[in-house]
Amino acid sequence: MFEFEGHGKTHKDAASVRATHPIPAACGLYYFEVRIVSKGRDGYMGIGLSAHGVNMNRLPGWDKHSYGYHGDDGHSFCSSGTGQPYGPTFTTGDVIGCGVNLVDNTCFYTKNGHHLGIAFRGLPPNLYPTVGLQTPGEVVDANFGQQPFVFDIEDMLRELRARTRLAIDEFPLPDEQGQWQQVLHRMVSSYLVHHGYCSTAQAFSRATGQPIDEDIASIKNRQRISKLVLAGRVGEAVEVARRLYPGLLERDTELLLLLKCRQFVEMVNGSDSQSLCEEGAEGEGVVGAAVAGVAEGAEGADGSNGVATSVISHTGRAPPLPANGDLAPHTNGVSESTDTDLRHNCDVDMTPAANGAHEGEELPLVKGMPGVTACVSALLAAGPEDGCGARASVERMLAFGRDLYAMSQDLKPDHYLKSMLEDAFSLLAYSNPWDSPNGWQLEPVWREPVCEAFNAAILEWQGMQSVSPVEACVAHAGELLRRMARASLGACAFADLPALLRR
Repeated sequence: MFEFEGHGKTHKDAASVRATHPIPAACGLYYFEVRIVSKGRDGYMGIGLSAHGVNMNRLPGWDKHSYGYHGDDGHSFCSSGTGQPYGPTFTTGDVIGCGVNLVDNTCFYTKNGHHLGIAFRGLPPNLYPTVGLQTPGEVVDANFGQQPFVFDIEDMLRELRARTRLAIDEFPLPDEQGQWQQVLHRMVSSYLVHHGYCSTAQAFSRATGQPIDEDIASIKNRQRISKLVLAGRVGEAVEVARRLYPGLLERDTELLLLLKCRQFVEMVNGSDSQSLCEEGAEGEGVVGAAVAGVAEGAEGADGSNGVATSVISHTGRAPPLPANGDLAPHTNGVSESTDTDLRHNCDVDMTPAANGAHEGEELPLVKGMPGVTACVSALLAAGPEDGCGARASVERMLAFGRDLYAMSQDLKPDHYLKSMLEDAFSLLAYSNPWDSPNGWQLEPVWREPVCEAFNAAILEWQGMQSVSPVEACVAHAGELLRRMARASLGACAFADLPALLRR
């Protein structure tokens, strides 16, 4: 709320106040309202915009790069002391709104919810909301959205979005319609091939006459690997890749670390073959089930509710977004297959690899963490018949974790991979990993970024593009919108790329 204090005898007594930040061009449409609490003695009030550096001892509109709508005469002032008839006067109880359309760089005003029309055109960028007062008793209260507006600004926003969408839809296509259609067909075909949709790519090729850029056997090999990763069989996917693409993982060590990290999570989850008991238990990881059993056994001793004390606090990191953003997860048309399905479809040896785990050893990361150490020690002390071979499963997982930890120490991974490792190892600190702060890692959706990174690396290894042309175009469009925002082109605010893609 602002109140004028002074004599207010002449225009030299006027004073203005402006916002601390300029109007951001990327918002597309900017709007604020000012309620006239009291018109004071004469009601010499101005509401508008001004550039940085404009004299604040003047009402808005009187100086260069200053624009205002005055209440005593209803005139608009555009960088001049001479006003032009614009709208009605305003007084105590009125609510005056000022809006800036950053698509066409115009300014409009409203009075008590009614649009008064465009007041100024060709506005420069980086203007500040400004209010000026001149006579005693003048009091105003500004609303920048902390309260509901009197004017229905949402209706204008919908109109601007619709106008932008229409401009995109009606963008003229090249005269060579046939060539344009061929380009689109080729982009679709390359997308299907890129993601391993082999049958669909073949059908699309027959329908459109587009050649398939990759050998069918090569596409099926990548599809086999993707199926394994999306089913949680990361270890087997790694073995298939070593056989089909020798040298790939040895060259791309960060990818190998990413895969091994995800494999450790799947071992906790019970999806990776190295953690499955011989009976083929599904739905709950052997390790997690065994840890829960240890916690239940300790209930009577420590008076707890059957949940092992968590010794790792929430990291505070939000889980990373999937690589495909808001779009539905890629599944390559395959649900999470059973062991039999994968053996038949992928022709992969599912036998768990032997390990050299030693009893009593623990991951370097869990040293000094009593809750984790207690659970691990109790599991290792269990007999082979306990928990469907839980002892052997934990020994395999710990041996794998030691190797993974050692690999990370040698590679010095970036912050993202390091955080991923810490989150993966932290699952051991909870009796129920699925209900822990980092339990989001066990959701199948987080296999997708790993699958996409693996697929991209294989394509690069084969001398092909790691990103499909369709996805490159989408990324290019997103970058153009960001550059439009940096260039103060307000239309970028109404070009909703995800909404356009969903249409």
